[in-house]
This record gives sequence, structure tokens and C-alpha cells, in this order.
Amino acid sequence: MDILTLFVVIPVLTVVALIFSKGIKQHRVVALIGFIIQTLMSFNLIYQYLQERAGGNHDVMVFTKDVMWFAPMNIHYAIGVDGISVLMILLTSIIVLTGIFISWKVDDLPKEFFISLIVLASGVYGFFISVDLFTMFVFYEIAVIPMYLLIGIWGSGPREYAAMKLTIMLMGASALLLVGILGVYFNSNADGGALTFNIFEIAKVNIPVDAQKLFFPFLFIGFAVIGALFPFHTWSPDGHASAPTAVSMLHAGVLMKLGGYGIFRVAMYVMPAGAHYWANFFMVLAIIGVFYGALAAIKQKDLKYINAYSSVSHLGLVLLGLLMMNEIAWKGAMLQSLSHGFITALFFAMIGVIYGRTHTRIVTKMSGLLNVIPVAGALYVIAGMANLGLPGFSGFVAEMNIFVGAFQHADTFHRVITIIAVSSIVVTAVYILRVVGMMLMGPTTPEFKNLPKISWYEKTGTYILVLFIVLIGVFPLWWGTIITDSIGPFIEKILTF
Repeated sequence: MDILTLFVVIPVLTVVALIFSKGIKQHRVVALIGFIIQTLMSFNLIYQYLQERAGGNHDVMVFTKDVMWFAPMNIHYAIGVDGISVLMILLTSIIVLTGIFISWKVDDLPKEFFISLIVLASGVYGFFISVDLFTMFVFYEIAVIPMYLLIGIWGSGPREYAAMKLTIMLMGASALLLVGILGVYFNSNADGGALTFNIFEIAKVNIPVDAQKLFFPFLFIGFAVIGALFPFHTWSPDGHASAPTAVSMLHAGVLMKLGGYGIFRVAMYVMPAGAHYWANFFMVLAIIGVFYGALAAIKQKDLKYINAYSSVSHLGLVLLGLLMMNEIAWKGAMLQSLSHGFITALFFAMIGVIYGRTHTRIVTKMSGLLNVIPVAGALYVIAGMANLGLPGFSGFVAEMNIFVGAFQHADTFHRVITIIAVSSIVVTAVYILRVVGMMLMGPTTPEFKNLPKISWYEKTGTYILVLFIVLIGVFPLWWGTIITDSIGPFIEKILTF
């Protein structure tokens, strides 16, 4: 079996093992072993990928496999990865692994909880390895559907409302996405070949410009909804607030990354004329999301809502970087996707740790927590400093690439957009430092003077996330080189279409 298909098969085998496991301890151990295996596989995939490149393999995608699935429509199980894909797979495995640690004490239907989490992860893996649009769409749906169960059953607060809102909006986006995919498919033989769903075969075809202008918004919005594009972002804060901790980590850390990845890999690559035509319009929506998300975070008192609106802002930077149409900004957008995944997962993990001890997420009800749970408080501060772009952490590297790439445009429109985006850093600093000051500093709230210390499994999960936040910040060249090596085909297609 090929190395990529294993990323779909191993989660399935883990689910089967979970079905036959008995007792909560077995459920935890089986889920943990399954994702330790997948995490080791993701490291091996990166090693094998680097070996391929070092050995002179300069194909756009490596480890490719193509098997006919449904001949009448020329649908294939076609897979392959480049540098961006392997990093997204690494991100997925790390976030789910740390989510398993953070969910170690889940005792309400633990078997079903872990199965739902693993099914979601298998859909994400499948999405990142697919190069056939139909196969990618199928895996996209597999990744999205379990969110309804994970929030509706194991969530808190108005969980039914949040789960239904999330599902309806993402299914609506899926409908737009399907229209865009079919529009591309039925124009994929413009040069006289056969109709195809293969992304790289379609990219070789000169799809009529009018068709690109018509169908690009369907693909862009279809992917961008899950990436929290303004004004289609409203499902995200409610979903985050009601989701259990591990689901919030996976939701913000991985699932929302499908949006930017899909836009870059599919919408912009196969319809470059449409991308250029619509770029400024969607850029305005992206910058509104960047600033609106930051301002909305200032007004929130619930820790999860603060981080949820922060994610809207930071993922707006991903979309902005993609729409800037140059190599540096694209590299920044992909680094931002990777960086934000680790940072927001750490944020939600620490929110879960704090809520599990104080039983509140309202900032104004807490004070001086650093005195009683210093490790948890320090980890929250690290997440905050990384989120506001402190040098030495991953957030600084990613955002600087986006801003430098954006400033390469000399026209007034792009410069104004860039200045607004850069100024959002100040707003981010305001809400991060406000929360740190109110919740962690000062005298300890009387009822919180004897809180339990952070546990071994919580430390394990969060320390892993901190490690990767620091590794990206301290060694940005290594990560950036992997991304840059994969951007070449997109430069050739999108910038010189």
C-alpha cells in the first residue's frame, strides 16, 4: 500500500479497534496509539519528501497514485503531495494527537467521541492528499459532517443551535463548491481533451475567461466559508464556544485551514484569470474580516469567543496573502496557516485547562490565576505572545512574509489594504494583553486559590504545541523553503497565465 493511502487506512483501522475495545482506559489507549502511529507517519512523510527532492525529483507532486474510480465521469482516486501538503498533514497529526491528550478525561461516550474525532481527521488527511476534485470534495464532506455530532453531543451551552448553524452554513458552502467544481469539470476539455476532475490536468487547459469569471466566486466562497471569510464567518464563533476543547483545537487548528489550502490549490490554480478578476473584491472582504475580527475580540468577555474572533482575524490574513498574488505573500499565507494552527490549538487547550478548574470562561470573573496555576498561566502567555506576533514565535515569521509581500504592490489600493492589515497587530495586542492582565495578573480571586495543578497529559499535549510554535519561529528558513519549493508551479500558472 502506498505511503499516502495509509493516512486514510490507519484511522479506519483505529476506528475498528475502538469499536472492539472495552472500557474507557482501552478507548483512550487505542486512540492514543492510533495517532502516535499517524504522527510518526507524518514525520516519515516529510523525511521521504525531502529525500525525493534531494534526489532530484522535481515533479510538482510526489508519491502519486492514480486509480480509476468511476469511468463514466472520469473520476479517479488520484493522490499526491507537495511541500505544502506534507506540512498540513504534519499539522493535522500533531493537533489531533495533542487533542487526544487534552481529552484524556472525557467520560461521556468516550468511544464514540474518539471515533468521531478520528473520522474527521481521516477526511482532512484525504483532502490534503487528493489531486482529483471529486475525491477531494468527498473527503471534504467526511471532514465536515462529524463536527455536527462532536458539538451537538459533547458540546456545552447552546450546542444544538451552534451545531446546526455550523452544519447549515458549511453545507451551503459545499453546495457552492459543488457548482464551482462542476463548472470547472465541464470546461476542462476546452482544448479538445477529455473531461477531467484532475487539478493538474485542468491547469493545463485554457478554460474560457468568461467561464473563469463566472465560476471562480463559487469555488472561492465555497472554500472561504470554512476559512471564516467575512461576512460568512458567523458560524465559527458559535461553533468554537460550544465545542469541547479537543474539537475546538481541531476545528480552528486544522479544519479551517481547508479553506485557504483549497483556494490556493484549486480555485486560483485552475482559474487564474478569474482570480485576477475577483482579487480586489475578495481582498476587501478579507481585510474587513481581519480588522472586524480583531475589534470584535476586544469586546468579548468569554475566552472562547475571544479566540474565535481572533481566528477570524488571523485567517483573514491568510486570504489576504493569497490574494496579493506574489510569491512572498503566498509563502506567508501558507506559513500563517501552519502557525495559526499550532497557536490557536494551544489557546483552546489552555482555555479548556482553565475552564476545567474554574468552571468559567468569563474573563472578568477571574484574577491572579498565575499565582495558583503558574504553568497553565505561562502557557497561555506564550500563546498570546505568539498570536500578537512576538519575534521568536511562529506568528511573527508568517505575518511578516504576508506584509512584506503585500508592500511589493506600489498602487494606492494595495498599500491602503496593507496598512490596515498591519494596524490590526495593534488591536491584537490590546485584546491579548487585556486578557492576560485581567485573568492572570493581580490578586487571586478568593474561590480560585486552591485550583488543581496542570496534569501530565495536559502538559504533554501543550508542550508539543509550544515546541512547534518555537521551531517555526526560530528556524523559519527550513519551513519556508519547503513551502517555496512548492509555489513554483503556481507562479508559472497564476502570475503568467
